Parts: sequence; C-alpha cells; structure tokens
Amino acid sequence: MISRVLLTVLFSSAFSAGCVSKGTYNEEVKAANSVHAQLDKCNLQVAQLEASRTSLQKQLDDATAVDEQLSKELAKLGEDSKALLATNGSLKSALDGSRSRLEELRRAQAAAEKRAALYKDVALRLKGMVDTGDLSITLREGRMVLRLSNDVLFDSGKAELKPAGKRALAEIASVLSTVPRRFQVAGHTDNEPIRLSPYKSNWELSAERALEVIGFLISRGMQSGALSAAGYGEFDPADTNDTREGKSHNRRTEITLQPNIDEIVSIPEAM
Repeated sequence: MISRVLLTVLFSSAFSAGCVSKGTYNEEVKAANSVHAQLDKCNLQVAQLEASRTSLQKQLDDATAVDEQLSKELAKLGEDSKALLATNGSLKSALDGSRSRLEELRRAQAAAEKRAALYKDVALRLKGMVDTGDLSITLREGRMVLRLSNDVLFDSGKAELKPAGKRALAEIASVLSTVPRRFQVAGHTDNEPIRLSPYKSNWELSAERALEVIGFLISRGMQSGALSAAGYGEFDPADTNDTREGKSHNRRTEITLQPNIDEIVSIPEAM
C-alpha cells in the first residue's frame, strides 16, 4: 500500500532538484493531492475488501462447522431411524401374533359354547333314561359319550339285541337322529375269555355288537353315513376287571358324538 508521505517526499524532491516555477509547482501539488485522494480511496476499498474477506471466511468456517454438526446429527438420526424401524417391525409382529391368538381363543370359546349347548340339549332329552339307570352320559376329551350296559343290550357271548336293548336304543335313536353330528358306536367287553360262543375273541364279539347296534339305529331313522363302528374287546376298560362290579362296567356299548370340523379349534399357546 503506497502512503501519502512517500508521495509528498517524491514531489518535494522533484521541486528542489530543478528550477520549477511556482505555477508548475502548484499544479504538481494539485496533482499530488488528487493522487493522494485516489490512493486514500483505494486504500479504503482494500480495507473494506479485506474486512469483507475476513467476514466471508468466518461465515464459511461457521457454515462448515454447522454442516459437520448436521452431518453427524443426520447420521445419528439414520441409525436411530433404522433401530426404530426394527423395533416397530418387532412390535407389529408381536401385535399381529396377539391378534391371531385372540381370534383363535374367540373361535375356541364359540365352538365350546356351541358344543356345550348341544350336549345340554341331548342330556335333557335323555334324562329319563339316565334317571332309570338304563343310560349314563359322560364327557371324554371334550366329547359326549352315551354308555349303555351290555347286560341290558345283549345276552352273554351273543350279538343279538334283547327286547330291553331295542327299547333303549329306539329312544336314543329318536334323539340322535335330530342331532347334526357323526357318531361312533364302540363295543367293549370284560377280560373273560370267550366260551360257548361262535366268536373267536372278545374283539370279534365287541365289533359284531357295535355293527348290530348301528343296524338297529339306522332302522330307527339315523343316517348310515353318520355312523361308524369300532370293537375294542377288553383292551379299553372303563373299570377294573378284578371285581364282578368292575367287569360289569367294562361290558358296555358306547355311542360317542364326534366333533364337527369347524369345532376342531386348537387353543393357542400363551405368549
């Protein structure tokens, strides 16, 4: 930056070095003053530019610092967002699972209530037979089981229905023929070996008795497609075979009400 003092010295030296007229000197001074003014103006502009550069540099530094801070915050927000999305995914999965289990529980409850209402209706309609001891009704694994003593239905070692057995089965058929269910008729015996009988084993005897009961139920209006037969012989006892009373309980024919497909609802496991 050129100073005013330097310019003044230059002009003074030029004046003293030669014989310069006063008019010429004044013009030189005037010119020097003009140069001084221009120089002052340039110096002011340079100072302003320097101040502006300093200010811009500070703004740039501040902007750079803010950008770095924003980049760090954005990176952290990105990580937090990923973690939040993962958490939300887990929560949504758990919520969907809970809703599914709740719906299964509701279906299971509705099926149980429907089944209980049906069982109650059947039991009430057969109450007379239960009261006289000709029939007993039990629940086994959620299924209704009608149990008749073989001593009422059949003579020992035989598969032909006795008159008392036919009367009992006729009353049962009048009720079950109106029930929208499938039924399994199962024959059971005690563990006494077969004697004086055309059947080779208790299995054969129990199966033949179940088929005899099915034939009679069909003749009394039940649908053949709703019935199935099973013979268990002595291999599914309801009581001990060590006493006469126990053996009597084991000699039986059971009619089981089978569940409908829409009632087979599994209870979901707890969370």
